[in-house]
Amino acid sequence: MEKYVKLKAQIEPLKSVIVAFSGGVDSALVLKGAVDALEVSNVMAVTGRSPSVAESELIGAREFAAGLNVQHLVIDTDEFSNPNYLSNPTNRCYFCKTTLYEHLHRIRRERDIAVVVNGTNADDLKDYRPGLKAADEHGVRSPLAETGLTKKDIREISRELGLPTSDKPAMPCLSSRVAYGEAITPEKLHRIEAGEEFLHNLGIRECRVRHHQDMARIEVPPSVFEKLCAPETAMQVDRFFRDLGYAYVTLDLRGFRSGSLNDVIAFGRKQ
Repeated sequence: MEKYVKLKAQIEPLKSVIVAFSGGVDSALVLKGAVDALEVSNVMAVTGRSPSVAESELIGAREFAAGLNVQHLVIDTDEFSNPNYLSNPTNRCYFCKTTLYEHLHRIRRERDIAVVVNGTNADDLKDYRPGLKAADEHGVRSPLAETGLTKKDIREISRELGLPTSDKPAMPCLSSRVAYGEAITPEKLHRIEAGEEFLHNLGIRECRVRHHQDMARIEVPPSVFEKLCAPETAMQVDRFFRDLGYAYVTLDLRGFRSGSLNDVIAFGRKQ
């Protein structure tokens, strides 16, 4: 638990914080660390609600915050009113995070809270994350990254603390499933959410439904390829996704991988 002690030491001088709380493993550990370092009265969790957030994620965030007895606000964000966000450029996340942090800083000023913190970890700093620029512009602190904690560290600490998020699969916003350059719409996100929920109900915990116009590209770990491709299951999957409105339903042979739509960015840089 030495690393957790360091995390709390990173948070303690902040005095009071708003945690940008998605309900995922990273922000959950930040919230727990803040409560332990500052006491619950000096901590507020704020979760953004929009069509890009699966309903199951909001439920999980509420339950986790309630378990810590921390004040928790769920606010409606308005990124869908921003044409820059809806056009889905490769830096889409910048516009989303900018909107979120503007809301959080308004709440911070109203409640006289010192700092906004997020769940960015050390691994994120090595990845393509346009939202990091928005955090820098708004003075948002990242205790996990500042302490040098990786995703592996975070899961191990969460397991030691008995947090229910310790083995929770990553669940980025639903807009991250739509191919860059294709407009974001609530209807597309509802289709993606329904498709992933269907796969979860088949017992597949880690999955992504990537939306490419009239094609759904399904990513699952290679270990479940055989299960998904069994004739009866494959027929059920094909029928369900066609009912959602997809003309083509495909299985990505490279398997599940987080942020796979960023492959096109890396490929473009090599040209």
